[in-house]
Formats: sequence, structure tokens, C-alpha cells
Amino acid sequence: MGVLSGLKPEKVFHYFEEIAGIPHGSGNMEQISGYLAEFAKKRGLFYVQDEWKNIIIRKEASPGYENQPPVILQGHMDMVAVKKPDCDKDMTREGLCLAVRGDEIYAVGTSLGGDDGIAVAYSLALLDSDTLQHPRLEVVITVDEEVGMDGARNMDLSCLTGNRMINLDSEEEGIFLASCAGGARVCCLLPVKQETGRGAVLTLSVQGLSGGHSGAEIHKGRANAICLTGRILYRLMQEREVCLCSLESGIADNAIPREATAEILVREEDVPAVTELAAALASRLKEEFAGRDPLLSVELVRGETGERRHVTLEDTRRTAAFLCAVPYGVQAMSADMPELVETSLNPGILRLEGDGESGELRLEFSVRSSVESAKQALTEKLRAITELAGGNCQVSGDYPGWKYRKDSPLREKMAAVYEEMYGTPPRVEAIHAGLECGILGSKIKDLDCVSIGPQMTGIHTVEETLSISSTARVWEFLVRLLEKKD
Repeated sequence: MGVLSGLKPEKVFHYFEEIAGIPHGSGNMEQISGYLAEFAKKRGLFYVQDEWKNIIIRKEASPGYENQPPVILQGHMDMVAVKKPDCDKDMTREGLCLAVRGDEIYAVGTSLGGDDGIAVAYSLALLDSDTLQHPRLEVVITVDEEVGMDGARNMDLSCLTGNRMINLDSEEEGIFLASCAGGARVCCLLPVKQETGRGAVLTLSVQGLSGGHSGAEIHKGRANAICLTGRILYRLMQEREVCLCSLESGIADNAIPREATAEILVREEDVPAVTELAAALASRLKEEFAGRDPLLSVELVRGETGERRHVTLEDTRRTAAFLCAVPYGVQAMSADMPELVETSLNPGILRLEGDGESGELRLEFSVRSSVESAKQALTEKLRAITELAGGNCQVSGDYPGWKYRKDSPLREKMAAVYEEMYGTPPRVEAIHAGLECGILGSKIKDLDCVSIGPQMTGIHTVEETLSISSTARVWEFLVRLLEKKD
């Protein structure tokens, strides 16, 4: 018996639990893609699995629905795999430990992967049904959406016959998404020189932040562990000679980092002053973010005195200044929709690499904007700051925004079914977070698309939850929508 046994709709939660049992963090797609291919093969369904491990599965229309427009159901199979500091689960090899709390499903010690495991579960439950009435279903499940949408970018969709697509990658029930921002990944590389020196090793830890999705929650003003670490290091450098030994933060460019760790080398006689200054900075930061990150913790722990490999003093100053200078968060709000973020960026991954005479600081950003020129300008700003610090930038994963379609037969039909079921019209909105609809729309002629999903909270974090009752309602909505003829 699974943890979700007995929850309804049974097939949806059955497949969600099966998916959760398969490691499927971004970049680890072999097993989950193979599971989906085997699912189609066992049921005699047409499927395509490409070299990237993207999957397309097709199910023909029910009797009497052959002349209805085909419907594309779309989601992604990867998840942002994060865990609590005290969780010893190997998320590259082990499945999740699901649990139920009231109306919520969550994963013990890790993120849940409701984003976007629920899309896959809905799709498999529909494909596996012998009783539901529906037009031809064309299920498109991509890989590595969370790390640049590479799957959608490289996918061949020429076998599709439909142009009506329901994207199942949203997390607010009752909201129909009809537009989203475009984005890109920017990797800033800063070369540093290293040497061996003697001193006291101190470990600086920033922890307890709320984190969150860098698109959906960037407007909440939450602290970014990378930016806080940069501020602290730069301030320490103003008072004492501090050299970096190690530096690490974040797991995904599109997740606001919750924690960061830096090892620094200081002279023995400077330990009291550095410790006192760090404590004062911690107090100020806790006060600054009390209303947004009340669990923020900054600690400086004394280690052993001895010889350590470290970044030179000059390059530590340059690195600290660079980290302190890079922008973060909302850069502009939309002029047309005042509550919508237009342009933002998030430094999500930070690593100090190399153990010889030379090393490299690697800082990866997610840049988003619904205005292409603003996205380009922000990318160029990062490039300029990095070049001034003596480094260079690499831009990848550039994806287009998804433009609002004024005339949408699919949206009109979905709105009518929604109002019949809920007694109120849905909200039609645009979002700042990125969806694959823009990329797929460049490959499907005259794409008519709407994005929906059940209620989820804390996506991309260890606090992620999926509402059981909302999942059931959205399932009922999908069934009614597919049953309703034009």
C-alpha cells in the first residue's frame, strides 16, 4: 500500500506516487523517461522518445470524438531536487518519501516535485483510462525544463497534429495563464589566483532563508544567500585582511538560494575583531529581513589554525566586491500590468573551483523579462560588471516569452466549462515565471495555449506542498473539458 493509496482520483495519485519513487531531478532523466516509454509500450500507444529523452505519447480519440480538434497536454518530467541540510537522502539515486498532512501532500526532508510531477500524473491517468471520452490526446513531456528548457528547445514536434495545448505547469487553481516572460541563463566566470598561507580558518554560514521560485516569488523581497554572503565578505574586507578558502551556495539558477557557506583565512590576532564584526552584521541583517526571512541565521565558527590553500588577498577583495555589486531581484514592473514583474534576475548557483595556483569563481543567474530589449540590457549589465571585475560571461538557454493571444477558442471553451463547474469565471493572467509555451509555440503553427494546474505552495523548496482537494477538482475540470464537444 502506498502512502497515497485511497486518495481520489486514485489513478492520478497512483501515478504521482510512482513518479515520486523515481529519481528525476534535472539532468537525471534516464530512469523517468524510460518509465514513461515503458508505460506507452505496455498499452500499445504510439510514442516517440528522442535522444534528449523527451517523450510524446498519443492516444486516439474515443468513438464519436474523431472529428473533434486534438488536444495537446504538456508538462515536464524533471523537478528541482533540493533537501534540508540534515537530510541524508541521495536524490540522484533515491525516490522521495511522501507524506500526507490534512489536505496537503509533501515530501519528508526534500522538495516534492509537484512541479511538474502532477502534470505527468494527470497525463498518465488520462492515457490509462478506458472509460473517459476525449478527442485525440497528444501528450508532450519534456526534460530539463528547470535548467533552461533544453528539452523543449531541442524537441521535434512534427508528429503532432493538434494546435490546442493545455500546459499543466501552473500552481494556482482558478487562474488561467495566457502569457509569460522570456528568460536566459547567464554564467559569470571570474578567474582567481590561489596560494598557500597560514592563519585561522573561520566558517561563515548563512542559513534559514525562505528561498523560493525565482520567477513566481521574486517580488516578495526575500533574502538571497549569495547576495548576503557577498555583503558580509565585502564588509569584513573593509576592516581586516580576509582570504577565501572555499565558497558554495545554491542548487539551481531559478531557485532563490536558502543557504551559503564560505571558509575564510584570517590572521590569528584578527579572529576576535572579525568574529565581533560578523556578529554585528548578523544582527543588522536579521533586523533588515525580520518580516521576510524571520529564520535568517548568520554564524561564524572558529576552526583550526594552520596552512590552507586560499585565494590571494587581492583576488578575495575583487571577488567580494563583485558579489556585493551584482544585482538581484525585481528590476522593473510592467507598465501595462502594474502588479506584474517585468524584469528580474536571480543569482542561484555559486561555486569557487580549482585547487592549484589558479581557480575560478562561477556565479549562475536566471534572467527574466517580458520585454526582450530589457532582458538583453540586464544580460549586458551582468557582462559589464563581470568584465570590470576581470571575468567574462556565458549566456545559454535563451528562451522567448509567450505572447498573449487575444482570439483563443481553447481559452473560451475552458472558461465556459470552468464557470459551469465553479460558478464563477476564472482569472486570466500573465506571469513572470518562465513556461515552455513560448518555445513550443515557435514550433507549432498557430498554437492556442492555456496553462493551468492545482494549488501548490513552496515549489522549488523543501516546504513544497500539493493540495489533495485541488488536485481532484482540476482533474474533474480536465475530464469535463475533454468530454465537451465544440
